[in-house]
Amino acid sequence: MWYWLLKHVLVGPVLRLLGRPKIEGLHHVPADGPVIIAANHLAVVDSLYLCLALRRRVTFIAKQEYFTTGGFRGRVHRFVMNATGQVPVDRTGGSAGSDSLAAAVRILESGGIWGIHPEGTRSPDGRVYRGRTGVIRVAMRTGAPVIPVVLSGTDRVNPRDRRFLRPARVHISFGRPRYFRPADQQAVRTATDELMADIVRRSGRPYVDCYAATFKAAASQAA
Repeated sequence: MWYWLLKHVLVGPVLRLLGRPKIEGLHHVPADGPVIIAANHLAVVDSLYLCLALRRRVTFIAKQEYFTTGGFRGRVHRFVMNATGQVPVDRTGGSAGSDSLAAAVRILESGGIWGIHPEGTRSPDGRVYRGRTGVIRVAMRTGAPVIPVVLSGTDRVNPRDRRFLRPARVHISFGRPRYFRPADQQAVRTATDELMADIVRRSGRPYVDCYAATFKAAASQAA
């Protein structure tokens, strides 16, 4: 109930007013059955705009800190995550990767939509970074189609250095579904790169052949 209340009454109308989202290709998303939504990542509000755009409920796997952090902001994060049924996963342990993939498989095996940003973290500069292979591993294991999605404008609505949201036009483009059969390790990496190349091509953004987290860490050390 809370998911739809937030989407249609409490949060969704505000996001629509600020972003005036233009949505293309929504017909590519199946009306039922397991689906993987794989989008580039520009801002914290990306997942909210994806929930707003999709007619079906979408579930993301969120880091456990969103459910345990104290303070006012922590309470707000915890409420939104719990209210919308997002799945907490501890990403600090050695089994973090396998736990995340197992949670994604459960979402899809129940016939749901799993939303993921293959870059793993927000882009620090708007470019598209190398994708993590988890999305393809899960697709190969479950047979669920992968819908590549390009977001733009969300980083202007939710600038990294600003505390409050701002009005700016948001564009969300859903691509054709892609299917992946089980294959070896090398094919998983190749398929991930092809998925990211599709996102790069349709977004018109430059590609960086390294992980966003690695780039951020290097930039932080150099500063």
